[in-house]
Amino acid sequence: MSGSETNKTPLQQPQHQQFALLPKIINGGIAGIIGVTCVFPLDLVKTRLQNQQVGPNGERMYNSMFDCFRKTYKAEGYFGMYRGSGVNILLITPEKAIKLTANDYFRHKLTTKDGKLPLTSQMVAGGLAGAFQIIVTTPMELLKIQMQDAGRVAAAAKLAGKTVEKVSATQLASQLIREKGIFGLYKGIGATGLRDVTFSVIYFPLFATLNDLGPRRNDGSGEAVFWCSFLAGLAAGSTAALAVNPFDVVKTRLQAIKKADGEKEFKGISDCITKTLKHEGPTAFFKGGLCRMIVIAPLFGIAQTVYYLGVAEGLLGVQKK
Repeated sequence: MSGSETNKTPLQQPQHQQFALLPKIINGGIAGIIGVTCVFPLDLVKTRLQNQQVGPNGERMYNSMFDCFRKTYKAEGYFGMYRGSGVNILLITPEKAIKLTANDYFRHKLTTKDGKLPLTSQMVAGGLAGAFQIIVTTPMELLKIQMQDAGRVAAAAKLAGKTVEKVSATQLASQLIREKGIFGLYKGIGATGLRDVTFSVIYFPLFATLNDLGPRRNDGSGEAVFWCSFLAGLAAGSTAALAVNPFDVVKTRLQAIKKADGEKEFKGISDCITKTLKHEGPTAFFKGGLCRMIVIAPLFGIAQTVYYLGVAEGLLGVQKK
């Protein structure tokens, strides 16, 4: 269970509580769908900023987050801002369900007999949750990134007098499986794991700590009030997002199957880090950083709020534990 479930004593949990799996899975799924729908256009902008490489003369397609947003909207319209959202919404349900439920499960198991959960145990629980989620996250991100970056690649090809064939997420998935088997969908899994495990190690303990600082509900549950969970999710999400942004840049570039003309290919994590440092400098690892913070903050704020409001418990007619 999370650190918010206390009797006004930080990071302690009553031992009589049982772990209710189904409601947590449903809550995680609902939270993911709502969050992604709200912030997807910003996530698309983040992907394009991270994937664009600086040319030999310093040329670039997008000069800033706002420039990318403006050019994308002008060229592709409102619905163009949601390219790749279908696969993201489809897979975000199991991804968020696994992440949030696994963290709760491991926190529940790692709680000591006297009801305490040390910081190191919180970090272990978060890290394990991040490791479990990459089973779904990697193919979801791989397919999503191709859809999100397609407009940028097509625009670059048009300037060079070429055309790029449009491919749907289903067609791409089928092609990858046909050519490389199921492992074709797990391109960049190492970088994805590096990002998600590190993110979860930072996020979950920080969220629990911040959530414990606020006032409790008056219903005797010992849980934080609505706005406290929301703000804790915002703060912890944005902090963790910025901290792991370099890993996210590496992951995004490794998973981009189609590159614009003249852009470099990468053989792995170390090759991507080396080439990016050499040709673009250390600031390249923070491309899309602000955009990612703006995406992750409300995404996890919404997710944690829906999760702790117990929407699934209400739908199932069971008592929230």
